[in-house]
Amino acid sequence: MPSPTATEFQTHRAYLTAVAFRIIGNRAEAEDAVQEAWLRFAQQADVRDARGWLTTVTSRICLDQLTSARVRRTSYPGEWLPAFTVDQDADPALFAERADQVSVALLVVLERLTPEQRVAFVLHDAFGVPFDEVATVLDTTAAAARQHASRGRRAVADGGVRHTAGLAEQRRVLAAFLTAAQSGDLIALAAVLAPDVVAISDGGGLVRSALRPVFGPEKVGRFFHGLLTHRLADVADLEVSPVLVEGGAAMMLRGRRPDGAQLLAVLTVAVEDGRITGLFTQQNPEKVRLVGDL
Repeated sequence: MPSPTATEFQTHRAYLTAVAFRIIGNRAEAEDAVQEAWLRFAQQADVRDARGWLTTVTSRICLDQLTSARVRRTSYPGEWLPAFTVDQDADPALFAERADQVSVALLVVLERLTPEQRVAFVLHDAFGVPFDEVATVLDTTAAAARQHASRGRRAVADGGVRHTAGLAEQRRVLAAFLTAAQSGDLIALAAVLAPDVVAISDGGGLVRSALRPVFGPEKVGRFFHGLLTHRLADVADLEVSPVLVEGGAAMMLRGRRPDGAQLLAVLTVAVEDGRITGLFTQQNPEKVRLVGDL
């Protein structure tokens, strides 16, 4: 029979995982942070406000990880994208109910914030944590915490890839884009790509990928046309299948390269008003997490 402490913790686990995932941007690391918070919680004799205590501890653990990760990413080869958790068979309705669902587009923007801005923005704006409690996490004043959140909010508003479409529209537009890109149909590409579209690829230095973002419909169209018609032409047993990444529409490409190496790439999109505003391709095999393989 679970102890009262374990039972109390379980009532907050989903919430804590949602907080941690938004702060860290990596689901496996978020789960590890929550587990560490549980180990510390289990050692406490008496905690009056379990939710508040756990929020503070989890956020501090995440802040430490975020600061360390920020240092590591300065030497990361090429562009950095969050790890993709790919569900090949998920019911979209289940994702709609998940508290920790965050679009890849938002995670990309959150990466541009300082660790303090990200923690303050996530805790206050996403979860309604008062600034005095945010200040405790950041070891600062409530006024400073408010300023961090304000700057983070402004950065998200100014630098975000617009993404408002529902899943059905995302799937339709993504399928239309891949068809147009493969055929090189410039008119069809112009119809599905926003004027300010950006494409970001992450190979992590392990797989050949674009080292810089690609901007504009013409360049993005040419880039993906070349990818689909030339670079993938010699891939054997190529499978392209629709999947979900954090509840959003995505396509997974799997196959075998001429040298015998496995190809695994996942493409997801941000869509607004029927046009793609952002394309995010995760090619780093260490950052593609298949739910069915867990």
